[in-house]
Parts: sequence; structure tokens; C-alpha cells
Amino acid sequence: MEYIDLRSDTVTKPTPAMREAMANAVVGDDVYGEDPTINRLQELAAGMMGKESGLFVASGTMGNLVGVLAHCQRGDEVIVGNKAHTFLYEAGGISVLGGVHSCQLPNQPDGSLALEDIENAIRPDDPHDPITRLICLENTHNRCGGTFQSPEYIKRVSKFAHARKLFVHLDGARIFNAAAAQQVNARELAATVDSVTFCLSKGLCAPVGSVLCGSKEYIRKALRLRKMVGGGMRQAGILAAAGIVALETMTGRLSEDHARARNLASGLREVPGLVLGQEIPATNMVFLSLDPLVKSKAEEVADNLKEHGILVGVTGARSFRLVLHYWINDIGVDQTITAFRSVLH
Repeated sequence: MEYIDLRSDTVTKPTPAMREAMANAVVGDDVYGEDPTINRLQELAAGMMGKESGLFVASGTMGNLVGVLAHCQRGDEVIVGNKAHTFLYEAGGISVLGGVHSCQLPNQPDGSLALEDIENAIRPDDPHDPITRLICLENTHNRCGGTFQSPEYIKRVSKFAHARKLFVHLDGARIFNAAAAQQVNARELAATVDSVTFCLSKGLCAPVGSVLCGSKEYIRKALRLRKMVGGGMRQAGILAAAGIVALETMTGRLSEDHARARNLASGLREVPGLVLGQEIPATNMVFLSLDPLVKSKAEEVADNLKEHGILVGVTGARSFRLVLHYWINDIGVDQTITAFRSVLH
């Protein structure tokens, strides 16, 4: 059976144009800095983020790990949201591998960190305390409903941080979704932070890879760290070629996924037994839960939906996340609404 896969935008497959680019990619040894396709990708990515340099890494998790460690020494502390991907889903890498302590602040409903909370979390100059070094933001914010942060908010946090000699790292895994939702250039979202990482996979459809961007000196440090964690790839221009196509052809169409997310939410809102987490999805994610009157659990509903050819993400005992992406069309949206209605009748 061919499924309508809404579990995540990580399930996207490369487009025909990407496969052709991969097949024809000119490659070299990237550890020697001799892969022209990787070099081109890094330059393109840095330019799109408004930064001096870029570094191709295997994943967003590697990008965030290397990104944090390039700012911090062992024993330093990073301020991060308690629902941040870096804190929840990256195996504690910054602490395990980098000796970096984390201070988790409550994320606001829109995924932001309150400036007052950040200020109160900064450590005094006291030998009993770790040294506050870095603030991490996330845009879009996964666990907070695919919400986005505005250029104004990011600029405000950056100005606050820099006045206190702190750095700001942006986990921009889906930064192009955040840009599309606000009809701004991604460069505006990354302009004032010290470093940013974003994924070439997910909504951009490349098969693998992320790029970390920052100053030349910062990326020089990150390159050493990438080697340390085993991320020095050789003829990886085959992968970078797909990333170039992603940046050149896929960033401009993400609003289509957002529109379909709104249509999906609108249809599911009319299905008895479902409760929508947001009135209108912020980007490409739809969060919903089962009405208390529904006796079934989320896993049971998901199993029944699978029999109808629909795959959904289960996020709790009675809740789901559905993510729209390039491979979900209008027909798929309609079929998903019909399947939920059938399963919950």
C-alpha cells in the first residue's frame, strides 16, 4: 500500500531534480576541502543566512552539537527552553560530549523564551556557579506547535545577549518555514544571531544533511569539532548536490505546505471526536487530540488510520501531530479527513 505519510516532514524523499544532481555531482575529498559541490553548498547557505561561512554536517543534531561546543568551554552553561529540540531530543550530547551544563527555561506558548526569564537565569560571577555563555533559540518550534519567532524578537534577544557578552545560537531546522509563514527572508531571522543551523531535509526534501553558519573564525572551530565527532565526510558532494537543489528550488514553495495544513485543520475541526490544538496552524504542523468522550487511545486510532492508508505521528496517549510536506497533495488532505471521520464514526 502507498501511504499518505504525515508522521513528519523527515519522511520526504529527494525530488527527481535532486536525484539527477546527485548522479552528476562533481566531487572531491571534503576533509581536504576539495569537494567543489560541498564548497558551493556552504557558500550558498552562508549567503542565505547572511553569515561569512557555512559548514555541511550530517544532521541537525550534529549541527546543534558542534554549534554549541564551538561557543562553549567545559563547565559553561547554555540557556535553553524546556521544550527545545536540543534539550529533549539530542541525547544530551552537549552535556555528555561537551561538558556543557544547561539551564532550562519554560517555553512560552509561541516557543519563545521570556526576556525576564533569561535575565533571571544569567549566573553571577561566583565560583559556585557555571559560567553563562550561550542562549539557544528554536525557529520554527517543534514541540510548541510549529510556531515561529519574529525577526524583532530574535533581534531583541540578540541585543540583550550581546550587551552581556553572551552568544546566541539559533536552531533553525525549519527556518525557511518560519520565513515563509512571516513572508520575510530567512536572512532576517538569522541576521543578529551568532550562529544558525538549518536542515536540508525535512520540508526541503534533500535526503540528508544540515548546514551550520557563522563567522569564519567560528566555523574554523566548528570544523575541528565536526572532525572530532566523526563528521568529516569524504566525497559527500553527492549529498550536497541535493542540498543545493533544495535551497534553489524548495524554499519558495513551503507556503503551499502551510496552506494545506490550514485546510487539513479546517476539515478535521469538523470531525466529531477531535480537538484541534491550534485554531490555525502556524506553519506545516497540525496538532490535535481526542475528545474525552472518545474511548480509544491515540495508538489505536493510528493503527486504524494505517489500515486506511494514513500514517500519523502519536505524541501522547490521546494526541497526534500531522506534518504537511512536498509529498502530500490536496487529495491526500481530503483522504486524511475522510479516514479520521471513518475511524471515529
